[in-house]
Amino acid sequence: MRFTPQFLDELKARLPVSEVVGKRVKLIRSGREFKGLSPFNKEKTPSFFVNDQKEAWFDFSSGKNGSIFDFIMLTEGVAFPEAVERLAQMAGVALPKVSPEEQKRDARAKSLYDVMDLAAKFFETSLAGRAGAKARGYLADRGLTAATQVQFRLGFAPSERFALKEHLGSHGIPVEDMIEAGLLVSGDDIPVPFDRFRDRVMFPITDSRNRVIAFGGRAMEKDVAAKYLNSPETPLFHKGHTLYNIAMARQAVHDGAKTGVQLITVEGYVDVIAMVTAGFAASVAPLGTALTEDQLGLLWKMADEPVLCFDGDGAGVRAAYRAMDLALPRLKPGKSLKFALLPQGQDPDDLLRASGREAVADVINAARPLGQMLWGRETEGHTFDTPERRAALEARVNEVTASIADESVRKYYRQDFNDRLRAFFAPAGGTRGNFPPRGQAGGQGNWRDRQGIAGSGPGRFGAKRPEVGSRNTPYVVVSQQMAASPLHRGSRTSVPTREALILQAAINYPWLLHDHLEELSALEFRHLGAEHLKAALIDIAAHSSDHAAGLEPETLRAELRNRQLGEVLERIEASITTQSVWGSRPDAAPQDVLITWQQLVALHRQWHSLTKELKDAEQALGQDASETNYLRLRDVKDRLSRMDGTEALIEGFGASSGRGAKSL
Repeated sequence: MRFTPQFLDELKARLPVSEVVGKRVKLIRSGREFKGLSPFNKEKTPSFFVNDQKEAWFDFSSGKNGSIFDFIMLTEGVAFPEAVERLAQMAGVALPKVSPEEQKRDARAKSLYDVMDLAAKFFETSLAGRAGAKARGYLADRGLTAATQVQFRLGFAPSERFALKEHLGSHGIPVEDMIEAGLLVSGDDIPVPFDRFRDRVMFPITDSRNRVIAFGGRAMEKDVAAKYLNSPETPLFHKGHTLYNIAMARQAVHDGAKTGVQLITVEGYVDVIAMVTAGFAASVAPLGTALTEDQLGLLWKMADEPVLCFDGDGAGVRAAYRAMDLALPRLKPGKSLKFALLPQGQDPDDLLRASGREAVADVINAARPLGQMLWGRETEGHTFDTPERRAALEARVNEVTASIADESVRKYYRQDFNDRLRAFFAPAGGTRGNFPPRGQAGGQGNWRDRQGIAGSGPGRFGAKRPEVGSRNTPYVVVSQQMAASPLHRGSRTSVPTREALILQAAINYPWLLHDHLEELSALEFRHLGAEHLKAALIDIAAHSSDHAAGLEPETLRAELRNRQLGEVLERIEASITTQSVWGSRPDAAPQDVLITWQQLVALHRQWHSLTKELKDAEQALGQDASETNYLRLRDVKDRLSRMDGTEALIEGFGASSGRGAKSL
């Protein structure tokens, strides 16, 4: 709705600034003005002033100022039209009449909002009923409590072809409205429109005013064409123009303005819900697509530097790079992004369930500014031992900074990258200008500083890389894949799933310790806690007065707790987020257990071997930047990439345990 200047002036005349501000800030008269404590920052001495004559307010602690409309938008986290509506209600003034076309459009939209809300209530009721038992089980397995399900209005779409259609029809909703709202599938080749969502867990998608505008549905069966299905484009919903959980996140950012609440973007519905439940209330997600320009604009309206959270594997890093390229031309003073990379193969939900809130907080706190990510992208995996290669890097950096439209931001990026280039190519011995010598911050010897990762610390990226060969050996920057690998992360991160499954199988079936003790001894575990527990299992089995195969699982667990490994044991069990690897769980058939063990061990050996190959290949390329070494590195990365996310067994395996088998 558009408001005339005359209408806005009338609101200003009817509502003194002190009256509007005084509803939120305790004001004290000070001469011709009023003063109070800032609503935007914590302070003890008032620096917030209101001047009714000027129809303005000024907050010297934050540098913010404006009219009554600005105050409502900033303090209540609403857009301009909503601020005007609230002030009009406060002043007792009717909103201006709109054109017949606008009235018709608004009435139509209101009608569709009602349809969507009615559909959401139907899905909520279905989840709570008998038909929703399976969906409730799925949500429980994902750690989503009943209270969380109510908070996010989660629901279930029954498998019947016309369940929602008949329900809405019983409330007098025309089929045409159901189709326009995206709830039914229709077309010239479809004689009878039917429900779009069937046998799916339903996630309502709301707009910034918390009105349901669309749905996302997660399939209950594994063999459906689309695991996740979103509503189509409708008059209410354009998937690239909104974010999942935008209303609650906007309110959380607004409420936490004084405490610095961070706006965090993750990838999926369940990740958002898990983050919010863990205390990261300002969490949102795109809707099945890469981040769009409109979504980036929404993020910047809520926060100056939102954190984009990605998986630490190759696909996640590439997604981060795409977001960087999207943001660069649109950077403005004070508006940027930070990037957080999760442990490889884990999403926020996995990490929260395995390692708790503290592990996710560590990842978020270690988020890297956009400039550092850009520098890492242009330098990682390359050698710059010739003038031509150095010139190419400089040209690429200049090309990247040239894409920044804002002149002042572009100037400072160029200055920052020029400083990095000088430090990056500083002589191996001695200093150049104000840059430190080799081996100190910013010099050739510290790869974290050369990537701009100040203060990362060994807990996140591992120890400093040793020198390769002679003093003047060209240096290759460690790849993102290696940096994000659990080999370079501390023991506070979650136990890799495969290692956890191996240990779980050994504990649940102690006869494996008897039959495969040497095999277990030869495995190298990445996680320090897992390695300690493995050593304890071997020691218990080797010195047990009973035959190792005769040990009971609870006896093993009790002994591990006696050895102060109870916390590690809990961490290992929490790391297993899949319920489909039957052979490592209690009550599996012996044949399933054995095949599971063999696959776990084989895949673990393969991954560990490839990781070592990757490290050797990177080192070789650093010593000799030949085509042969480059091709070797690419081959190892390709093979390792094919293993990303691989589990020991295909989901559903376990015929001997009474489960339906699938081919491996």
